[in-house]
Amino acid sequence: MKILVLNCGSSSLKYQVIDMTTEETMCSGNFERIGSEKSFLTHKVNGQKIKLEEHVKNHAEALKLVLDQITNSEYGVIKDLKEIDGIGHRIVQGGDKFSHSVLVDDKVIKDIEELASLAPLHNPPALLGIDACKKIMPDTPMAVVFDTAFHQTLPEHRYIYPIPYEYYEKYGIRKYGAHGTSHKYVSQRIAEILDKPIEDLKIVNCHIGQGASICAIQDGKCVETSMGLSPVAGIPMGSRTGDIDPSVITFIMKKENMTPDEADILINKKSGLLGISGISADNRDIEMALAEGNHRAKLALDHYHYVIAAYVARCVVAMNGVDVITFTAGVGERGAESRAEICKQLEFLGVKLDEKANKDAFAVEAKISAPDSKVEVYVVPTNEELMIARDTRDLVQGK
Repeated sequence: MKILVLNCGSSSLKYQVIDMTTEETMCSGNFERIGSEKSFLTHKVNGQKIKLEEHVKNHAEALKLVLDQITNSEYGVIKDLKEIDGIGHRIVQGGDKFSHSVLVDDKVIKDIEELASLAPLHNPPALLGIDACKKIMPDTPMAVVFDTAFHQTLPEHRYIYPIPYEYYEKYGIRKYGAHGTSHKYVSQRIAEILDKPIEDLKIVNCHIGQGASICAIQDGKCVETSMGLSPVAGIPMGSRTGDIDPSVITFIMKKENMTPDEADILINKKSGLLGISGISADNRDIEMALAEGNHRAKLALDHYHYVIAAYVARCVVAMNGVDVITFTAGVGERGAESRAEICKQLEFLGVKLDEKANKDAFAVEAKISAPDSKVEVYVVPTNEELMIARDTRDLVQGK
C-alpha cells in the first residue's frame, strides 16, 4: 500500500509518498511560494534533489506538478496515480469536534471550514489541498489527521481558560494544543525503545523547533501540554512569544496604535528568541552570537531554556512523576547545548546527562542520560508524516 501525505501551508505544499509495506519514504518534496512569480519545487528521490522553478497560481496547479514528478518516466516512484491507495492531510485545528483521524466527506470538510477561525493560517490552506486532490484524484480516498486530536484527552480543568465561561460556549475558546501527531509518534516510539507498555510510562516529550511545545503523556494519553488556543502559547519559540501577561499586548497596542492584525504579527513573527536577541529566530545564529559574547543572545537563550525546564516540571506535576524525557524536532534533535542547559535545570528531579552521549546525538535515536540518572532522557527524531500515513492506511482499510 502506498500513501501520499500532504501538508499544505498558505503558500507551500510539502509531501511524501510512503510505502506502507516497509514504512519507507519513496520520495518527498516541498513546493514553495505558491502564487508567486518565484514559486519553485524541490523534489527528493533516491538521494537526488531536483529543483524546478515554475510559476503556479494555486495549490491545484502545484499538486499537478508534484504528481508529475512522482510519476516521472525518468525518476518517478510509481507509474500511475492509481498506485496511490490513499491521501493523508495534516490539519492543524480540529477543535473539540475531532478526537481522532477521519476519512474525508462533505461534513468533515464543512466542520474544518467552521474551525478555520481558530487556525486562520493553517486550516484554509489544508482545505485547498483537499479540494485540489478531489479535482485531480477524485476516486482516491482521503483522510485528515489533526494536530489537536491527541490532546482531546486533556482534563477539563486543564484546558479551560479563566475568562468568562460564555466565551468558551460561544467561540470554543480553550486550550487545544498542537504538534499532537509528533507527540503521539514519539511517545509510541519511546515505549518501543524501552520495551515497555506505553500504559506503564510517564513521558514528557519536548518538541522543540521553530514551533515548540511540551507534552505530558501518561498511559499513552495527553494529560498536559504547553500550546493553547493557538500555536503561539506555551514556551518561547523562534519568533513567537509563548505565554505572556496578556496586558503586555494590550498595553503595546494602545501605545503603538496597533490593530489586532498588527498585534498578531508582533506575537507570531517578531517575538520569542528573535524579539529578545534582535539577531535571529534561528538558535544556531544566536548560539554563534553567544560565543562572541553577545549579551542579548545569552539573555534570549537563558530565558528560553528556563521556561522550557519550568514547563517540563509542570508536566511532571500533572503526572505526579516522570519516567522518561524525550527531545524531538529541529532543536530537540540537533541542539546538544540546549538539551544540556534544560536538563541542568532539572537536576532536582534526578536528571543527569551523559555529556559525551548528548554531544554525539545529532538527529538520531539515542539515550543521553547517565547510568545513574533517576529519569531516562532520550533523543527521538519525530516522524509526523509516517504517523499520518499509518492513520490513513488504517482508515482506508477500515480498521
